[in-house]
Amino acid sequence: MNKLIAGLGLTLALGACGQTWGPVPNSFLREAGAQTDTGLFGNATMHNTMIMNGELDYVVSLANRFAEEVPSTITFAFDSAQLDAAARAVLDRQADWIRQFPEVRFRVYGHTDAVGSTAYNRQLGQRRANAAVAYLSSRGISRARLEAVVSYGETQPLIVTQGRERRNRRTVTEVSGFLKRHPTVLDGKYAQVVYREYVASAVPATTLSDTNSLLSSGQ
Repeated sequence: MNKLIAGLGLTLALGACGQTWGPVPNSFLREAGAQTDTGLFGNATMHNTMIMNGELDYVVSLANRFAEEVPSTITFAFDSAQLDAAARAVLDRQADWIRQFPEVRFRVYGHTDAVGSTAYNRQLGQRRANAAVAYLSSRGISRARLEAVVSYGETQPLIVTQGRERRNRRTVTEVSGFLKRHPTVLDGKYAQVVYREYVASAVPATTLSDTNSLLSSGQ
């Protein structure tokens, strides 16, 4: 009987050695805040650090954002470089977005469908790119930030066809780089760009119009 009791006691003692009593021992062995961190804490700081030290290309980041937030493409009538109402509306949205980033340059690429000669289509694509750049410039974007020197003509169709296809008759606007010597370009003042966007995004679209209405009515 004594041997049985001793054996049972030894078994319980060994079992107790391998048991973790509650969350305290585990928490003690982990870093502070581990229980509340879901994996997202610090990602914004890490993202900015990677941009500043060159690990994450800011141009690529902005290019992806531009493509996600603004229509980058406008289309044209057959054998035309004239901007219609729909094209001007898209370019207006592009101009609004571009004005947020005075340190960034943009390039406009011109395209055509496959109808016509290669030489003619390259010239037509260039004229379309020039038309888009001229309109953006008229909307207050510095001409030094806009480039319309590349035309792909008929060589990069969205829809592969030898016939007329409006979706191929287009220009595409893309982020291309930074202005040299701009005071806010990756020189420790990136927070100014973030702050500018934050303030602009926090203002409701109706605030200014409502304020003007109150002032005009004397309320």
